[in-house]
Amino acid sequence: MARQRRFVLGGHPHLIEQQGHNGAPIALDDDDRRQWLGMLRDAAASSRVILHAWGLAPAGFRLLATPPTADALSRMIQTLGRRYVGAFNAKRGRRGTLWDGRFRACLVEEGEWALTAMCHVDGLGSSEGGASSLLHHAGDMIDPAIIDLPAYWALGNTPFDRHAAYRRRIDAGVDEPVRQAIVRALRAGRPLGSASFIAALQRDTGTTLVPRPRGRPPKR
Repeated sequence: MARQRRFVLGGHPHLIEQQGHNGAPIALDDDDRRQWLGMLRDAAASSRVILHAWGLAPAGFRLLATPPTADALSRMIQTLGRRYVGAFNAKRGRRGTLWDGRFRACLVEEGEWALTAMCHVDGLGSSEGGASSLLHHAGDMIDPAIIDLPAYWALGNTPFDRHAAYRRRIDAGVDEPVRQAIVRALRAGRPLGSASFIAALQRDTGTTLVPRPRGRPPKR
């Protein structure tokens, strides 16, 4: 069966997810986490991809990023994988892949949906052994590699207001129906957003983005 093709457009934020092979860890200590983050920043810069958020758990990572072109996301992840997997394997005397197949990605509607996706990414920083750009968005540090979304700036007129509003969102978590929508969008490689946004994308690109009903069409 042919694999599902991702729908990627330059100039739009995308949610990205990559898991460790068979659930195995991809980062075991602080040195791994520092190395992964440094290589991510380099890979994003070389591919001209704008990073909005990153999250690293022991067994996988998530990103929210805007590529300049449709193929820039793949270039960034390939560059990160080539460097990080080689370093991880050399450090531990192992061979073979570290990732569980190809990465998943979905285009995200700007505004509320992108802000929710950012919370989904930053939430990994609250997991045991995890790290994320939450410290940047909550005002505890400045990450020079992060370019904040317009929706994040709209959270408040001052940095204090934005940090406090974002922390409240993180504390509230992502609603389960929304989380399930994120999972489905990533699994299918289809856009995440409102029905009107997806319909407009479908019309403008001529790409079928809404799954067709299963089974035979009804007889007239």
